[in-house]
Amino acid sequence: MLNERLVSILADSFWKILLPGLTATIPLTVIAFSLAMVIAVAAALVQFARIKVLRQLCRLYIWVFRGTPLLVQLFVVFYGMPRVGIVIEPFPAAVIVFSLNEGAYCAEIIRAALESVPPGQLEAGYCAGMSYLQTMRRIILPQAMRTAFPSLSNSLIAMVKDTSLAANITVVEMFKATEQINARVYEPLALYIEVGLIYLMFSTALTKLQSMGEKRLNVYTSREE
Repeated sequence: MLNERLVSILADSFWKILLPGLTATIPLTVIAFSLAMVIAVAAALVQFARIKVLRQLCRLYIWVFRGTPLLVQLFVVFYGMPRVGIVIEPFPAAVIVFSLNEGAYCAEIIRAALESVPPGQLEAGYCAGMSYLQTMRRIILPQAMRTAFPSLSNSLIAMVKDTSLAANITVVEMFKATEQINARVYEPLALYIEVGLIYLMFSTALTKLQSMGEKRLNVYTSREE
């Protein structure tokens, strides 16, 4: 009887957990990571160009967001900002925090990748009559992004799992949905293992895509050489 009840609960809860994963967890990850990449590229390029004032601002931003817990950042934006009259809905608040947090980490990844490109590549662009921005866009940045691809992919996979923290600001993603189901049926072990397996399923799919992307990049690089 107990086993039948547990199987019934898990079968019923699977779709109730997976649906928020498809409608909240994945959209949150995609939107936040896309914005994070824009922030990261901009911050990395500013640091690479060594524009003194802007570089210091970027370093400050990276220092703050890498040095404070993601959960604290979520609480500051969602629960703290209303104290100064700024009220943000749960999902947009999560997007803002995740994009800023992830942007700080990805900025360092891209900066390191930019610095790994031989200096002669920049000089070659100038010799070909390109401006600094053209050289960065056509020569330096494409090479750097190939180098950064594995690390950025790992960051994306980590973000999928980190979205579970959004449950703390009432975003109904997979973990929050699991908590709501558990409050009704009280089967924490089984339900939390189930949601863990669903996260694992998403992460595995992204790992496969990462592997495919790396193989294509390797083939492309080999052709260029």
